[in-house]
Amino acid sequence: MNNNGTKKVWESFYGPNMGYIYEAYEKYQVDPSSVDDTLRSLFEQLGPPPSEDTTVETVAETVGNQDLKSIVSAMKLLRNLRRFGHLAATINPLEEMGSKSSRFKELDSYNLTREQLERIPADLVWEDAPHFIRNGLEAYEHLSNVYSQSIAYEFEHIHDESERKWLDSYIEQEKIKIAFPKEERIKLLDRLLQVEGFEKFLQQTFVGQKRFSIEGLDMLVPMLDKLIESGCEDHTENIFIGMAHRGRLNVLAHVLGKPYELIFSEFHHSPNKELVPSEGSRGINYGWSGDVKYHLGANLEVQGEERTITINLANNPSHLEFVNPVVQGMTRAAQQERHQKGFPNPDKQKAFSVLVHGDAAFPGEGVVAETLNLSRLKGYETGGTIHIIANNQLGFTTDMEDSRSTTYASDLAKGFEIPILHVNADDPESCIAVMVFAYEYRKKFNKDILIDLVGYRRFGHNEMDDPGTTQPQLYEKIKNHPTVAKRYMNVLVSKQLLTEDEGKQKEKDVMSKLQTIFDQLSLQSAEEKKTIPKPVAEGIPVVDTTVSVDVLKNINHNLLSWPKDFNVYPKLEKILKRREKAFDDGGRVDWALAETLAFATILHDGKPVRLTGQDSERGTFAHRHLVLHDFKNNDRYLPLHHLPDARASFSLFNSPLSESAVLGFEYGYSVQAQEALVLWEAQFGDFVNVAQPIIDQFIAAGRAKWGQKSSLVMLLPHGYEGQGPEHSSGRMERFLQSAAENNWTVANLTSAAQYFHILRRQAIITDGEEARPLIIMTPKSLLRHGLTASSPTELSNGKFNLLVEQPGTGETPEKVKKLVLCSGKVAIDLATELENKDPEIKNLLHIARVEQLYPFPKSEVKELFKRFSNLEEVCWVQEEPRNMGPWPVLQEYVRDLVPEGVKVAYVGRHKRSSPSTGEPQIHKHEQARIIEDALYVTEGGEKE
Repeated sequence: MNNNGTKKVWESFYGPNMGYIYEAYEKYQVDPSSVDDTLRSLFEQLGPPPSEDTTVETVAETVGNQDLKSIVSAMKLLRNLRRFGHLAATINPLEEMGSKSSRFKELDSYNLTREQLERIPADLVWEDAPHFIRNGLEAYEHLSNVYSQSIAYEFEHIHDESERKWLDSYIEQEKIKIAFPKEERIKLLDRLLQVEGFEKFLQQTFVGQKRFSIEGLDMLVPMLDKLIESGCEDHTENIFIGMAHRGRLNVLAHVLGKPYELIFSEFHHSPNKELVPSEGSRGINYGWSGDVKYHLGANLEVQGEERTITINLANNPSHLEFVNPVVQGMTRAAQQERHQKGFPNPDKQKAFSVLVHGDAAFPGEGVVAETLNLSRLKGYETGGTIHIIANNQLGFTTDMEDSRSTTYASDLAKGFEIPILHVNADDPESCIAVMVFAYEYRKKFNKDILIDLVGYRRFGHNEMDDPGTTQPQLYEKIKNHPTVAKRYMNVLVSKQLLTEDEGKQKEKDVMSKLQTIFDQLSLQSAEEKKTIPKPVAEGIPVVDTTVSVDVLKNINHNLLSWPKDFNVYPKLEKILKRREKAFDDGGRVDWALAETLAFATILHDGKPVRLTGQDSERGTFAHRHLVLHDFKNNDRYLPLHHLPDARASFSLFNSPLSESAVLGFEYGYSVQAQEALVLWEAQFGDFVNVAQPIIDQFIAAGRAKWGQKSSLVMLLPHGYEGQGPEHSSGRMERFLQSAAENNWTVANLTSAAQYFHILRRQAIITDGEEARPLIIMTPKSLLRHGLTASSPTELSNGKFNLLVEQPGTGETPEKVKKLVLCSGKVAIDLATELENKDPEIKNLLHIARVEQLYPFPKSEVKELFKRFSNLEEVCWVQEEPRNMGPWPVLQEYVRDLVPEGVKVAYVGRHKRSSPSTGEPQIHKHEQARIIEDALYVTEGGEKE
């Protein structure tokens, strides 16, 4: 390009374009990578702009020299209105105006006057100004009004230019404004009166009982109504809602349709503990122990014109935000069609989620950030979640300035480029408009969006609490503040849409209806006793998990038949090709191949499989390799996607570095997709402790509390190899301590065949009454150990054995004096060392491996004890410290079952506060002592 051409291009920029392009060029000069590719390419072609005098001269011809400085100042003014308008907005119902500085709005801050602004053509300072904006003054007044009312916006953190432009246009063109005809306004008032009346009735009737009222954030219910209405119009099939206890009873009653009489019954019969009605639950899910009423979820089916839409409010414990990933997993599962091979792509409009957060919990609970991080990852994305912060400006008794280090409760979302809208909860029509906007954004961009619903809390954290002791001035203000229903009624009266008497009659009608329902309930069932379902008996029914050897051979062949033009990493190809010999005479199937064959046969049976975890595609220990990478072009190939006989989908993803959110997601997925085998793998079993709330509140107790079924599999690498305190223990003692009422299965396996059969057993029971989670302590060093490999016939003709006896021991039962019980890796260590022992030892002791730790195989162990008439000692052997591992729980079973007169001994590490030593030499010494003590036949007594 010649000099004249370059000069003409540079001179074509003026107004806001000029400022933008020159600012971008300055950034380009400092760091070319700081501007986008298009601009960088342009600047490379243009070279530097003409001299400053030439530029000023060009612009001066357009607007005159005297206004150049005013134009620059006006551009800054309008930019700051967009950037900082939220600081001056009237979003706080308890304040008359914005509580932050509004200096950025004042013209003298920019050395501007109204007259100067009026002389500037609008298109010089606002490129996309609406046609009715003629000059800078009108632009200033319009944007000042748009950005500083009862809705405030934060979009500056959005990097995508087209997205930002859409957001700005939507707001600045005032598309967010909704026309509310009279009937819609009356309908909205009626809803607010229902919401308020329900809370008032509970307050008057059940004095002092906890309900965590919605009052101060009443608009949450009509907003959810509007969202559901929008979803129904777009043929959505499932809408999932996650929320904590604030306002939950009101949402259950009015959004989910839980009958008033059922809620009243719960209050009447059990003030703070859920007792389960025998009838009339209308989609409410219960377990056998139940939960407090403000934790329970519900399902509501809404019949649309073409299909039934299901609204699901997820059960939620008091661990506040931990329901977030659970809801996301449910949503993802509802979006996918899993009954075809390959990867199941989600239909993002088929289902969507709404998460209602607390203003203290949103920045305070780390699981919120973990869940937000999932939002655009390919293994977890759901096409955007609509977040609502139910902002009552308090956390229990803690003021906002003591609960966060940010200006707003919503600021965390900025890091994930989520648009933020703040809205005054006392402006009903703006609240509805914001919800419409959020829904449209989610549908267009398939991204999360956040509404900060700013209100207050009329009473204490719960209704037994007096907030005046900690926030006296605030609650004096709240006491004198009219409710949103009252305020909106006054608005409608002032607009002559109804009379004051009509409004008062509506209030009376609501209260009268509630009283009538309560009176009938009291007469009919005040003393009715409620029944609580009982858990099913412990144990899992025996199911056929065999697969013919011909099918297994064919699957193995297909797994190793990748496309000819696919270049598998040579070292890996050599390793994988060894599997071709697994079904030859004398061949062995190792742990990784057994797992792959299990997955393949489950897909063959028509059951979907989903596996996620940190590094699960390759396997933390480089053993799995279910995803192959072409070493020449990095293309990916999943052999399980190309099996000819597969009849269901297979999903495999490396997860982000998260335990809580990812495990919660997979639990939610398994609850929704009950026909699928869903597995989560910890990088090391020790890391599972980061997800303890998900385990305790959902996986262990979800069925007992809520009747919520899951067959989630947790794979926890476990075993003591001298790798230190955080790379040894999957903390099986914690799972065993929570094992009761047949709530889950805990296994510690010692062979590839056992792993194959337990996975197949789990897939068979996923969607039946016997479904329950499965916790497997998987090996690390044993993944390639010869003694864990199995023969093909063990897969084709075998089954999962609760108890596995060590071959070569106890062959003469009357000679056996010592019976060793063990589980997992230590059993292989014993078997290895036994080969070096005097053969006579094998006659004096017998070794049995307890493969399923819970439900404990009582009958099998009891029968085992009976075989040895001269038994003197039963010894439990483990690698873990005495206060950890299986012993603290299983010793009760062993002592109850052992024959009279037989001693019970423990062999393992001493009690410890840390799971293991970090010194390899100490570890080896301890391990050698454990093995030696276990194989030493003694007269009895416990060994330390």
